[in-house]
Amino acid sequence: MSNSSRTGLAVAGLSLGTSLNPLNSSMIAVALVVLREDFGLDVATVTWVITAFYLTSAAGQPLMGRLADRFGPRRLFLLGMTLVAATCVLAPFAPNFALLCVARAFMALGTATAYPSAVVMVAALARQANVKSTRPLGRIQMANTSAAAVGPVVGGLLVSLVGWQALFLINVPLSLVAIFVVRRFAPADAARERGRVSELVRDSDLPGIGAFIGALVLVMMALLNVLPAYRWWLLGGGLLLAVLFAWRELRFRPPFLDLRLLGRNRPLLLVYLGFALFNGVYYFAFFGLPQLLQTAGGYDPGVVGILMLPLAAISVVGTPFAVRAIDRFGVRRVLIAGVVLLIVASGAMWLLTASLAVPLVLALTALLGVPYCVVAISSSQGMYVSTRPEERGVAAGIFQTCRYLGAITATVLIGIFYGSGVNQANWGLMVFVMLGLGALVLVVSLAWRERVKV
Repeated sequence: MSNSSRTGLAVAGLSLGTSLNPLNSSMIAVALVVLREDFGLDVATVTWVITAFYLTSAAGQPLMGRLADRFGPRRLFLLGMTLVAATCVLAPFAPNFALLCVARAFMALGTATAYPSAVVMVAALARQANVKSTRPLGRIQMANTSAAAVGPVVGGLLVSLVGWQALFLINVPLSLVAIFVVRRFAPADAARERGRVSELVRDSDLPGIGAFIGALVLVMMALLNVLPAYRWWLLGGGLLLAVLFAWRELRFRPPFLDLRLLGRNRPLLLVYLGFALFNGVYYFAFFGLPQLLQTAGGYDPGVVGILMLPLAAISVVGTPFAVRAIDRFGVRRVLIAGVVLLIVASGAMWLLTASLAVPLVLALTALLGVPYCVVAISSSQGMYVSTRPEERGVAAGIFQTCRYLGAITATVLIGIFYGSGVNQANWGLMVFVMLGLGALVLVVSLAWRERVKV
């Protein structure tokens, strides 16, 4: 088998594993009503099945990236997919809702290994096939971006045909296929850290990792308002842990996250900021529009899933073209063009204040899919070229965390704007916020410059 064929199969396996995290983060939304009925829950309690996944994914991605950098991306990917398969075999038999949330957390941790591991492997895959890094990275990013969009459609079919248990069981064959393909065709890991267990543990900066995860989880819990009576205590505790984390990382060698290097790496910081803001715009539409269509438009949930499908379809179709454009024009030009399209698409969403007709909704969701794929792959490539090879795992993990921060910010703001009612007038106000965030993304994108050549 040629190197090109082996690389293509390896990228396919990595892409399949990468898709599991965004897929499971979105398709569970259609099962909330069924879970409430099966376990006898109220509305607030059932959302923990989403919160557990979000918190674990956001906190786990940088940690998994750090482990991929240190001990090898291929073996970490295989370990993560094994955890997913084992968890999803057992989860449908959970005797209570608490254990089901624990299973979701373990599933999130396993799927969190995929994207950072894949990004670390990109350089080896590109060398193996003698292609530019944008080619394999684009395919991996395509899986990462499109899976979340198709999640509600896939989830709706599985829940209606089988039940909520199918949302776990579907991951078993998918993760096993990913394991087989990556194990068979992905390049072996290069030499990584070795030594006695005590030395590896000592150099792992466990207090720093703990402070990072604790700070992120507490702040996210405050933003999600999962414990309303303790919201400000959670926020205060998170900020205190963040200060302790920064103090620790500036003193410890080698740190979990090199804050001095990150502070000097302006391009990477701009990529993170721009990507978080961009996801705020995207998730305004992804979370806000279905509620508008169901409540104000009177559409059935199954129909709403289909109306959102063009976003995923355009993302899949458009990503290869975005990759070719990056190869030809460079990351910065394509990124700026994508952000301009994002602002245009966001402004067009104001038309929904006048009509929620099916043709208009389909056209607008398709229009939003264009900048979504362009900005996503450009940001991913910008992160890649702004990072040293030995740090791409943790950089990719933080990149994914920025996606969740953007999603959570959008969720909080949607709750504020829809607080007085899910209607077209409030949607119009949300469009102005989307335009404001889009303008900030444009400013950040104009300030970004590529420094590292691959």
